[in-house]
Amino acid sequence: MPKQPSKISEYKDILIFAITLLVANYFWKFTVHGDEAGVGDVTWFGLIWTPFFDAISHHTARCAYWVVDLFRDTVHLNGTHIRFDSGSASNVVWSCTPVKQSFIWLCLILTAAGSWLRKLWFIPLGWVIIYGINILRIAAISLIIEFHPDLFDLMHTYIFKYIFYGIIFLMWLWWTERVGRPH
Repeated sequence: MPKQPSKISEYKDILIFAITLLVANYFWKFTVHGDEAGVGDVTWFGLIWTPFFDAISHHTARCAYWVVDLFRDTVHLNGTHIRFDSGSASNVVWSCTPVKQSFIWLCLILTAAGSWLRKLWFIPLGWVIIYGINILRIAAISLIIEFHPDLFDLMHTYIFKYIFYGIIFLMWLWWTERVGRPH
């Protein structure tokens, strides 16, 4: 008679996902330091990473501005500030870049079961998707706040943040169920 899998083994992948997500998130929070408002240096293990994050913040702001400009001709870019003629504005700071989510993605796929050869192409694919979703996230928040600046905190802190992590979960699920396992 075949041995029945234990309840834990049925949920092994999701437990590894949850633990990896928590550990990676807290590792990031405890090792990467900097004012989330974009003032002061960003450090990781005491090393200054501000130039790296400044460059990525400017790049992210330019890309989000380009997307917003497709829909609205009332938008202007000043450094990392996306401003509208209505007076509303958002600032793309270092914590708005997809670096943290890319780090978490790397950790999730490295700890997931599956072929290392497949991971070599799937991790960068995930980074490209995360990059694109982040640009769309910032553009969508910017478009919403043009006429509803009071919705910024709700959209930024809750709605789009969890949509972003939901998409990362779906990408991990794609890996776990389709790509990472031999058929």
